[in-house]
Amino acid sequence: MKKLMIIAVIVCTGLLLANKSISNKEINLLSNNTNQLVKNKNMKEIYFAGGCFWGTEHFFKQVRGVVETEVGYANGDNNTLKPTYKQVSTGNTGFTEAVKVTYDPSIVDFDLLIDLFVQTIDPTSLNRQGNDVGSQYRTGIYFTDPKDKAIIDSKLNELAQKYTEKIVVESEPLHNFYDAENYHQDYLEKNPNGYCHIGPNLFELARNANKMPEPEFKRQDKKILKEKLTPIQYDVTQNNATERAYSNELWKEFREGIYVDITTGEPLFISNDKYDAGCGWPSFSKPINEKLIDKKVDRSLGMTRVEVRSNTGNSHLGHVFNDGPKEKGGLRYCINGASLEFIPKDEMKVKGYEKYLQLFKQ
Repeated sequence: MKKLMIIAVIVCTGLLLANKSISNKEINLLSNNTNQLVKNKNMKEIYFAGGCFWGTEHFFKQVRGVVETEVGYANGDNNTLKPTYKQVSTGNTGFTEAVKVTYDPSIVDFDLLIDLFVQTIDPTSLNRQGNDVGSQYRTGIYFTDPKDKAIIDSKLNELAQKYTEKIVVESEPLHNFYDAENYHQDYLEKNPNGYCHIGPNLFELARNANKMPEPEFKRQDKKILKEKLTPIQYDVTQNNATERAYSNELWKEFREGIYVDITTGEPLFISNDKYDAGCGWPSFSKPINEKLIDKKVDRSLGMTRVEVRSNTGNSHLGHVFNDGPKEKGGLRYCINGASLEFIPKDEMKVKGYEKYLQLFKQ
């Protein structure tokens, strides 16, 4: 099944590949040389072989805390350098299709990655997963950090208690790994209807397995805010100061995203309602929800204005005026940039604001 799909891909991309050499980076990593592949010292890596690497890669891409994936060929014959898919598919090279998973251990536990992985395979099936048969489809977990060995073996022993047949998942140091051809990388993202031995229900499982906790928005003590905020942020939010016009970069920020209270992180405004009022401060036609805002009469500086404060944080934000665009309701929420933090739309999910993405569909 998979081989037929490969032939189709090669035919479709042949003209491109004929004029463009594919860089096939070699990674020949011995178990005592673990730092080469980890770009950030806080990241860790592990290699999973779970049958066809298209599905295994796409599966791990769904898990929060996985920062990078790469498909390739692992733990094969040292005499076969830079193997091609065609060579590996013969089953004579000793290589198995595998996925390099780079993850942030402060966000996702290694134990969870193993627990998820074993749900995508038949751990008792030797050299076969789904419709794919051959030693290149054997299952395994290959490590570069010797400390991972004990965790892997413990998890596989736990798994063995659930089966009467022998568990055949390999647990070994990574001896070698070579990147697969470019058309294999992110295959199911490029070809959503492509072949996969892993069902959609498992992709959903991966997406929900390590969800970002719902953020709690709480008013903070002024002593904490004094340490957390810059002087201008503190002066604006806690002492009702006003920043100079055009002094904060947010007045000219017009990417899609949300604007949150700098003191609590609670979303207050959305880019859909932002406009350039020509005043030098971020201007909005309305808040995300009126309940998020507290309005008070402000008679300071010999004027009568309507002050805008955040309800949860009780932070001074700015003022609201009735000279806004009539087609948007006629109001102008003139807000100090120092009282806000901008979260770009493409960062909202990873920062815990996923549920607010629906606001952009309204």
